[in-house]
Amino acid sequence: MTDEPSSTPEAGERPRRGPLADIRVIDLATVIAGPGAARYLADFGADVLKIERPGGDSTRTMGLPDPRDGTSAYWKLVARNKRCATLDLKTDEGRETLLRLVEDAHVLVENFRPGVLERLGLGPDVLLERNPRLVVCRVTAFGQDGPYATRPGFATLAEAMSGFAAINGEADGGPLLPPIALTDEVTAMAAAFAIMVALHSGVGQVVDISLLETLLQCMGPLVPAYGLTGYLQPRAGSSLPYTVPRGTWRCRDGRWVAVSASAESVARRVMELIGLGDRPDLRSFAGRIAARDEIDARIAEFCAARTADEVVAAFDEVHAAAAPVYDMADVFADPHLRERGFIVEADGVPMQGLLARLSATPGEVRWAGRPHGADDPPRWEDAPGG
Repeated sequence: MTDEPSSTPEAGERPRRGPLADIRVIDLATVIAGPGAARYLADFGADVLKIERPGGDSTRTMGLPDPRDGTSAYWKLVARNKRCATLDLKTDEGRETLLRLVEDAHVLVENFRPGVLERLGLGPDVLLERNPRLVVCRVTAFGQDGPYATRPGFATLAEAMSGFAAINGEADGGPLLPPIALTDEVTAMAAAFAIMVALHSGVGQVVDISLLETLLQCMGPLVPAYGLTGYLQPRAGSSLPYTVPRGTWRCRDGRWVAVSASAESVARRVMELIGLGDRPDLRSFAGRIAARDEIDARIAEFCAARTADEVVAAFDEVHAAAAPVYDMADVFADPHLRERGFIVEADGVPMQGLLARLSATPGEVRWAGRPHGADDPPRWEDAPGG
């Protein structure tokens, strides 16, 4: 078994391998977070049946398209390794077909607004009555209860309300949102983890995961720091209040490098490298924080006098942390990522490889997001080897 992708298999010819090959997942979710969770399961062998509404999932046309067929690159990624079938859940026939699928499923992922699944007659009580061992993962902006539960919400709202945007940006500028679907992607990983915990429990249950609370997990010590002291971290560009130096600097050749000295031993080596190693006051976190402006200015001078490659080499030589700031072209060309095979190709679509490598039971990228209705009528595959 390898992590290498294969071409899209025809119906009835889809060998499934991997540690989750005995898991059946119904994916009712749309956009990124919910479908992303199901994709991580599919990457490791789960039989994921993507259920689309008549007309197709909206993610098929979201963002930059594949020039060959007009389908979005996001769809090719987030729907990879899934089979795609169509059901109209607003009809009795569609709902009954779904319930028949539920009887033999292990997981169902959905991201309707709270109450919508219930109004369709497909609430968790109905699903668990059909299959008491089912794990129902419900992905929403704010969770299944609370004052905001029924409000519409996307990742942008979570990024605003988690405190993320408030600390993101330059000191003299406004709060900034991330230029990627950060919260959706993080929530997809968190939901996949929560699903696996629920499956491991052996108990059918509901997994309630929200975009807001997931991103709040990423705020790290800022939550207890405020609770204990009232501390509010200000916007400071790339700086961190507890790490000096930390930021990005422009080099002589116009390229940028990123530098961080979060560990005490690394910070002292950086001070030596930039000519401040004889300063006793800079041998502690507190001393470096007090001298942040001076240290940043010295780093700026050091980088401005050298090319990016020279800066990275100088840091590497003293076992300190620095890296060039990449755009996506640099990512594709990077020799480390190329040697590790991180960019894989499925059906002619380059995309990220697997989230993690398992030495004994690896996952596999088998195909990119499939055409609408490619696996109609919706049904389960035979068990592996069946």
